[in-house]
Amino acid sequence: MAVRILGLDPGLARMGWGVIDVSGSKLSHVAHGTLTSDAKTDLGARLMALHSALCEVIAELRPVSIAVEQAFVHKDPSAALKLGHARAIALLAAAQAGLDIAEYAPNHIKKCVVGAGHADKTQIQAMVKRLLPTARVEQADAADALAAAIAHAHYASTRAKIMGALAGEVGTGSPSARATNKKTALA
Repeated sequence: MAVRILGLDPGLARMGWGVIDVSGSKLSHVAHGTLTSDAKTDLGARLMALHSALCEVIAELRPVSIAVEQAFVHKDPSAALKLGHARAIALLAAAQAGLDIAEYAPNHIKKCVVGAGHADKTQIQAMVKRLLPTARVEQADAADALAAAIAHAHYASTRAKIMGALAGEVGTGSPSARATNKKTALA
C-alpha cells in the first residue's frame, strides 16, 4: 500500500508544494505546483489566499502526512516574520486536515536528496528530476517541496525499520537473552 506525502516549501509570495506516493522504497510523483499570493494585497488577504489554495490541494490529493521545510534565519527580520506567517498557514491547514506533520531543516533536506547540506537550487532540482523522472518540475519552489517529501519518505522508512527492529528485539529479548534462552532450551 502506498503512503502519500505532501512536501511544502513555504513562502508568502510563492509556496511550493509537491506530492509523492511511497511504496516500500519506490517513490512515485503524483503532482506539484506553486501557490502564490498577490503582493499588492494586505497580509491577511495573502495568508487567506494561501490557506484556501493549500486546503484545496490537500482535499484533492489526500496526503496522509506533510513535510514542511523549517525556516532558516534571515538577515532581514521582516522577511523571517513573513516566512513564519506562511509556515503557520501550512501547519494550520495540515492540522485541520488531520495530517501527520513533520518539519525538516533545509540542510537536512538537501543532504538527504543531494548528499550535500549546502546544495544549491539547481542541484536539488536535478536530483528531484532524477529521483522522480515523471515530475518534469521546472519551478525551484516546487522542486524544493518535492525534495522535502522525498526526505520525509527516507526518514519515515528508516524510522519504520528501526522501530521494527526494536519491536523484534523487545519481543524476543536482547541478543544475549536470546542466546541464554537458546542454551536453556537445548539443555
